[in-house]
Amino acid sequence: MAQSQSALETTQTTVEVRATGHVRDALGTPELSFTFEGDTLREFAEAFFAEYDVRDLVIAETEAESTTRGWAPIDADDVPGDLRKNPDGEQTRAYARILVNGRFNENLAGFDTKLTEGDRVALVNPFLFCL
Repeated sequence: MAQSQSALETTQTTVEVRATGHVRDALGTPELSFTFEGDTLREFAEAFFAEYDVRDLVIAETEAESTTRGWAPIDADDVPGDLRKNPDGEQTRAYARILVNGRFNENLAGFDTKLTEGDRVALVNPFLFCL
């Protein structure tokens, strides 16, 4: 049976990537355009991290990597409103964040956030200096 024309076509999306701190250093530029197959933040991340070796600067593999010493433990029952957190394997490192058009991805649909042509995706991992 022949596949429909739309099934054969692959969606490509071009976004504007902004980078700060450690990610900017690793990329060598604060901004670039990036075209990938698909239209979700998950597909963007998979393609971007396959091309640019910055995944470890942004994504936490374990719960311990997503928090830092001194952060108070959170009991979801004590937090007013909705506590949103990306599932394990989709959390960012402590202090690192992924933003879509200026909004934290965990306040959108996480890695299932839909991206459209020209959206801004920021990969943020700031330098921290303690005095």
